[in-house]
This record gives sequence, C-alpha cells and structure tokens, in this order.
Amino acid sequence: MATRSGRWRNKGDERMSLGEHLRELRKRLVISAIAILVAVVAGYFLAPYVIDSLRVPINQIAEQRNAQIIYTTVTGAFDLRISISVTIAIVIASPIWLYQIFAFLVPGLTSREKRYTFGFFFSAVPLFFAGAASGWFLFPHMVQLLTSFSAPEEGTLLDARTYYDFVIKLVLAIGIAFVLPVFLVLLNFVGVLSAAAILKGWRIAILVICLFTAIATPAADIISMFLLAIPMVLLYFTAALVAWIHDRGVARRAADLEASIA
Repeated sequence: MATRSGRWRNKGDERMSLGEHLRELRKRLVISAIAILVAVVAGYFLAPYVIDSLRVPINQIAEQRNAQIIYTTVTGAFDLRISISVTIAIVIASPIWLYQIFAFLVPGLTSREKRYTFGFFFSAVPLFFAGAASGWFLFPHMVQLLTSFSAPEEGTLLDARTYYDFVIKLVLAIGIAFVLPVFLVLLNFVGVLSAAAILKGWRIAILVICLFTAIATPAADIISMFLLAIPMVLLYFTAALVAWIHDRGVARRAADLEASIA
C-alpha cells in the first residue's frame, strides 16, 4: 500500500525521483507562465478601464479638496499600464495556474482521492474571484477613509505607483487568502496535515486572520474588518470539517484492510 509521505507516479508504485519532481515543477511553471503571458494581451486592453476605476475614489475626494494621482517619472504612466496588465492577466489566468498547482499535488494522492481534484479546483477558482472582488469592493471605502484624516485645506497628491501597489496588494492578498482553506484540505489529503492538527491551531488561525484583516482594512473601519474576517474563519472551519471527514474515511479503510489481512 502506498505511504502518505511521498509523491508517486500516476500509474505505478514507484516514488518520483528528485529529477522527476523538478521536471514536473518546471512543466507546471512553464504552463502557468504561458497562460499569464497570453492573458497579458487582454489585460493590456482592459487596463484603461481599470485605471478609470482607480480614479473614482480620488475624483470623489477632489470634489471637496485638491486631490489627484501623479506620475513622478517619464515612464510612470506606461509602467503603471504594464503592471495593471500583468495583474489582470494573473486574475484572468487564475483557473489555469490554480489547476497547475493542484495537478502538481495530484501524484501524492491515491487513485480514490484523485476524484476530488476537480472539486478542489472548482472550489478554489470561485473563492479566489470572491476574495479579489471583496478587495476591489473595499478599496474605494478605504481610500476615502484614510484620506479623510487630512484637513480640508490640505491637498492629496498620490503617487500612481504607490497607490496602485496599495490596491493590488489588497485585491490579490484577499483573493489568495480565500483560497488557502482549499490548500489546507489538499495538505490533509496528501498526508501533511491531519484534521486534528488543523483544529488544534484554530486559535492561532483566528488570530492570524484578524491580524491579516486588520492590516488589509483600515484600523478605524471595524465593520469592514469583521465582514472580511467572518467568511475567512468559516472557510477555515469548513476545511477542518472536510479534513475530519477524510481522516475518518482513511482510518476506516485502514481498519478494514487490517481486518482482511488478519
């Protein structure tokens, strides 16, 4: 019977060598990179619409006082458009690179467990989009709140690159955070984490989630913090529940096997 500690070939009982690990990883990285590069083309044409959306909070602030986005270098506008194109490409190509991550982990699963791969995939992609959408929804409110601390007679001049980095870190960080519970389940299926270990760390997990949401949202915006933290906590415990059900099934099959051998 295959152990749970290593990766196996798709159709065989031999462990994958280090060289095969590296070749498999390179293959998955190349596919992901090509998908993102292709999506950059679409992202380049969508970038102006994203830039217009990024200006909306600043235009609203400008109705009350001087506020604008500025470029501090000659190539600033072009660099920003390229950066936004790449970010859009990462989001558009997320179904492909997420699948490549799962496909890289699939050899570590038994044939019975491989049936759940598409379940992982079709859970992770919507969760990533939901997290990214949550970040995109929060950012205008955060910009307005954080800039409201300046006096009305003071102007707000935002460097375009710094402003974009703020938004993109928020959007992608929350998107990835929403996917992490799916990876907890994958690690459980591979045998790295047990359900007991996931549940044992629930206090630390909640603390980390609260710290993350406190960083990702303004300290004064407690409501946004909790609106972001609650679904992340629920996803964490959902992952623990799925892992617990899986561990019970593994234990039951192991007991049946031992009984049949005896």
